[in-house]
Amino acid sequence: MTHFHFYHPIEVRYGDLDPQGHVNNAKHLTYFEQARIAYMIELGLFTKDQSFMEIGVILADVHITYLAPIHFGGQVKVGVRVAKLGNKSMTWEQNVVDAETGKILSKGEVVMVTYDYKQGKTINIPHEWREKISQFERLKV
Repeated sequence: MTHFHFYHPIEVRYGDLDPQGHVNNAKHLTYFEQARIAYMIELGLFTKDQSFMEIGVILADVHITYLAPIHFGGQVKVGVRVAKLGNKSMTWEQNVVDAETGKILSKGEVVMVTYDYKQGKTINIPHEWREKISQFERLKV
C-alpha cells in the first residue's frame, strides 16, 4: 500500500451531498484539489496570497476509484503524494480516508502538468519544485 507523508483534513459540507445522501462523486475531485493545494503550500511551492494563475500547474488526467460512501458529518482526510516526476508532468496519488478508522473511501491518480499561463504553454518542472518534492517524498532525482 502507498505510504502518504501528507494528509489534509476536509470538512464534509451539506452542499457536498447528492440526493442519495452521500458525498457526490464529483466532490472527491474537489477534495483532491483542496488537498493538493494544501500540500503545495506546505512544501512552499505556493502561497495563500498568490493568484491561481501563478500556481503553474494544469490538470491533464485523473482517475478515481470509489470504495465506500461518505456521509454528512463524516470525519475525512485526504492523502497526497507525488509518486513520479517527469520533465513537465507530475503523477500524484491521492486518497480520501475516514479519519477515525483509516478506511480508504476513494483513491485516485492525477497527472498535473507545469504550465505557464501567461505564455499559454507547458514548461519544465521548476528545479526548486523538483528538489522540494523529491526531498519530501524521498524520491530519487
